[in-house]
Formats: sequence, structure tokens, C-alpha cells
Amino acid sequence: MEFQYYLPVNLVFGRGTADLIGEKAARLGKRALIVTGGRSTRESGLLARTEELLKRQGVSSVLFDKVEPNPMTTTVCEGAGIAVEEACDLVVALGGGSSLDAAKGIAFQAVNGGDINEYIFGKKVSDKALPVLAVPTTCGTGSEGNGFAVMTNPDTLDKKSLRCSAIVPKCSIIDPLLMTTMPQRVLASVGFDALCHNIDGYLSSIAQPLTDMMALEGIRLAADSLKKVYHNREDLDSWEKLCLASTLGGMVINTAGVTALHGLEHPVSGLKNAVHGRGLAALAPYVYEASIKGSPDKFAAMSKLLGGKDESDFVSQIRELIAELHLTETLGEMGISKADVPWLTENCMKISAASIASHPVILNPEEISRIYTKSI
Repeated sequence: MEFQYYLPVNLVFGRGTADLIGEKAARLGKRALIVTGGRSTRESGLLARTEELLKRQGVSSVLFDKVEPNPMTTTVCEGAGIAVEEACDLVVALGGGSSLDAAKGIAFQAVNGGDINEYIFGKKVSDKALPVLAVPTTCGTGSEGNGFAVMTNPDTLDKKSLRCSAIVPKCSIIDPLLMTTMPQRVLASVGFDALCHNIDGYLSSIAQPLTDMMALEGIRLAADSLKKVYHNREDLDSWEKLCLASTLGGMVINTAGVTALHGLEHPVSGLKNAVHGRGLAALAPYVYEASIKGSPDKFAAMSKLLGGKDESDFVSQIRELIAELHLTETLGEMGISKADVPWLTENCMKISAASIASHPVILNPEEISRIYTKSI
């Protein structure tokens, strides 16, 4: 047995830990760029609360609230420009995965400059970024637990992640109480994403013992909690389990990467700005049907955690979960047509080559096209 594992993340987990935002930020810098979306953190009161907590600890702040779902590279560059102009030495990320990913991209771009797409595609590398304090308000992407920042280039519609250890948050505050304001529709999609991160990482050919342990626990926690929280928003114990499943999933994919499911979905949300978790749900049954033969033992283990008996009923367990969470929207209902399949397939092979290569069954372009077509 031989493997390497490195993930320098500082997690502060538990109900009420958002009260520590100011204290933790003050250890990282004196002037913060707060990165968030335009609405939810303001309406929930978290933005005002964060500004006050920072102020009490002597940390001044500047607000950048232009992050959109599926954040753009141009948005990241705009935010980085403000961070430089305002002499910020810290980035505080508030919100869902889009806000966290944008914040990490901003922290990187503010220090490195140039064309961020060259770093995303590995043409340039850097190990420098501003420190990031991450405060997630959705339990899905696990961005608080890894060095990935997914963004879309509006010129090419390439949706791909910047990967760099320097953008692993210096501190992530995971407070389950911040999640409870999510609309049920959002909860369903982000919770399914959390489950799929753990599944993707567990199936990966570059998985290793530590990621397998975390992924199986993440799948177990998500399977136990997601439906409970979906039907009972007052179940705080289940909120905690789902939040931990999400963070574990983010940590897993930092090392094991994602596989074909995420590899096929990213072109969909890059092209049509689809909700990521719903794109995953539309593709998942067809991706997994084509994959079980490559790793039957792992599919059997996951099926049992989802309530099944072995690899033969894994897909039916996934379909039942998708139906219960009302995630049955097809790619066609997201705006994808058969005419888009050639572009999706070509883009998948371009931006997701590593994910396809790590999948237990190496899907060729024809097989990928068939999966897209079935999902429409």
C-alpha cells in the first residue's frame, strides 16, 4: 500500500460557529473583501452580521456582491481588481458553492494577475493567493474543504476548475444553522451534489485509503440525512450530518478528483447555465448504468448504504432518491437539445479529460454522446 495525502484545511464545525467569523478573520488579515451573491446572505442577515463581527475585531471590509450561479471568470477578475484597489489582505466568502468558488478565484487572481484561464488549464502555475475564510450557507459543493474553484469562461463556455493548494481556505466555518434558510428546491440540488461528490471520489481510479474512508462515510451520512432534512427542516441533527457529508465530499475530490458524472455535467451548466445538482440528477442514472461493470464491488457497497442489496439495484436506489427529491427534470427541460450533443461531447473531452480517465469505465465519445441523448 502506497499513497500520498495532503490537504491543509482548518475546519470549524458546529451549530453557532458563525459567531467566530470575526475572531477567525482577525488572525488572517486586517482588511477583508467580502464575496457573496446579490441576495440570499443579505436577506438572511448573515452579511450584516458578518460585517459587524469583523468590525468588532478590528477588521475593515469591502463588499463584492456580484457573484452569479456558475460564476464567470470575468466576475472573478472584476472582484480581484477591487481587492487590489482596496488593498484587501483577506477574502471572506459567504454563501453557496458559487460564492466560495468565486472567492477562492478572486484570492488567487488578486495575487497572480494575468489571464486566469491559463492557470485553469495548467499552462501556468502558482502557489500564492490571499488567505480565504469560507462560510458556506449551502451543504453541497464542499468548496470549503478543497483547493478547487470552478468557473465558466463566458467566451468559450468552458466550465472548469482552478486547482491550487493556495486556495484551500485557511479557515472554514461550517455552521449547520446557516443552512436552514435554503429553499427546499435548492436543498435538493445541493444535497444531491454532496452525495455525488462522495460517489465520484469513491469510484475514482486515483482514490486511496483515506479518500475511500471519507467517501463511504460521506455517502452514509448523506443517505441517512438528505431525505430527512428535505421532509423536516427542523431536524438539526440531520442538518449536521448533511453538512459533514458535503464537507467530506469536497475533501475527497481534492485528492481523488471527480469522475464521469461531473465530467459530463460541467459542459451542460457551462452551455445553458443549468443548476448543477439538477444536471447531475438528469445524467446520473445513465452514467451509472454504463459504469457498474467497471467496479461492481464499489457499487455494491454504495447500494447497501443507500438501502439496496448489491450493485444490481444501485441505479434504482438513485432513481428513487431523485424522484423523492423532485429532481426529475431532464436535460431537455434545461434547454439542451439533440443538436447540442456534439458540442457537449467535444467540450466534455476537452475540459473533463482527467475526470473521464479516472472513471471505472473509460467512456469513449460515442458512449458519452449516447448518455447525453438519453438524458434529454
